[in-house]
Amino acid sequence: MTNNVRQLREARGMTQKDLSLHVGVSRQAINAIETGKYDPSIRLAFALAQFFSKTVEELFQEDQP
Repeated sequence: MTNNVRQLREARGMTQKDLSLHVGVSRQAINAIETGKYDPSIRLAFALAQFFSKTVEELFQEDQP
């Protein structure tokens, strides 16, 4: 799964720590999501989408085979 969390976060001038505090997870979780090492839970995906005023589908895309 790919995502544009990093681009959206950087566009707001935020650090990973800043974003983690807003959505209630660790900075390491944000890093793992941004690097594609971790797919967030539905609850976290919705929290991130809401924070960025996007849909989950706009934020996360399935990798194409």
